[in-house]
Amino acid sequence: MKKIGVFSGSFNPIHIGHLALANWLCEYVELDEIWFIVTPLNPLKDKDELMDYEARFNMVKAAIDGYPKFKVSDIECSLPLPSYTIDTLHALRQIYPNYLFHLIIGADSWANIHLWKDAERLMREFPILIYPRKNYEQTDTPQWPHIRKVDAPLLEISSSYIRAAIREGKDIRFFLPETSRKLTNFFITE
Repeated sequence: MKKIGVFSGSFNPIHIGHLALANWLCEYVELDEIWFIVTPLNPLKDKDELMDYEARFNMVKAAIDGYPKFKVSDIECSLPLPSYTIDTLHALRQIYPNYLFHLIIGADSWANIHLWKDAERLMREFPILIYPRKNYEQTDTPQWPHIRKVDAPLLEISSSYIRAAIREGKDIRFFLPETSRKLTNFFITE
């Protein structure tokens, strides 16, 4: 059975932290592929700073081009909004019954999993890989053996950091894949 890591997010913008983490997970956690699910509307995030969905999708597509273990999916465009992870994973499982989907989340998201739609059902039904985030403890989950923390490198780069740096006029070209740099003017406000 093919093991697919589901890396869902706004990717506003996608940056080297996302790519390095996904690369590490493919190589060290025995995932066959990572699918980047570009979320049109996350119910737990502010949509005011959100770039157009198509721009974010194309940015991810361009950023992962050429790496055979990375795919991008627009599945959430065919689902009701806002996007809920449990609905996305059920849709993926229905379309691809021979794949085993592993949700990839940061320790910060894990700390707030109780806010997610059908959180307990999500934890019961799907393997979850939790990567480290600064100032968030990664606790073991003996009651959920298919939920595990991974010792991925701690990469403290976030899309919100990128957006703020761009607004401040910082030259952060090496934090973004070359394909994402062209769209950074979106984040500069007067």
